[in-house]
Amino acid sequence: MDEGGCATFKERTQCIEDQYSQYVVVDDVRVNGKLTLGENIADLGGAILAYIAWKSAAKDKQGGSIDSFTPEQRFFIGFAQWACANERPEELRLRAVSDPHAPAEYRINGVVVNMPEFQKAFNCTIGSAMAPLKRCRVW
Repeated sequence: MDEGGCATFKERTQCIEDQYSQYVVVDDVRVNGKLTLGENIADLGGAILAYIAWKSAAKDKQGGSIDSFTPEQRFFIGFAQWACANERPEELRLRAVSDPHAPAEYRINGVVVNMPEFQKAFNCTIGSAMAPLKRCRVW
């Protein structure tokens, strides 16, 4: 990668680091965006690739609403379900300083806020918490 590519990548990943560093884990403890950066980038990339693969696999299939959820909404609901968690505040505090993974809530919400497909699927108002004006885009 040339110098310009490295600088662009650093700028784009800095956006992810800054985004996650704003998330409150518990009380006054925030996500360590630098510690979790690699996993946060991986989570975002994985979700984007999964969405692309799902859309490709479903392109010739008729997918109607089920229980009032569109296929796109069901994709994101399914994505969120892998990170269901219920952790004690003490555990969250400890993991905030030692675990390279963001807390489960942000492994989902921190990803989907950067995906316009999520905003479209759920008709989120631009500028709302789940459809911010500024999105991070690594690739």
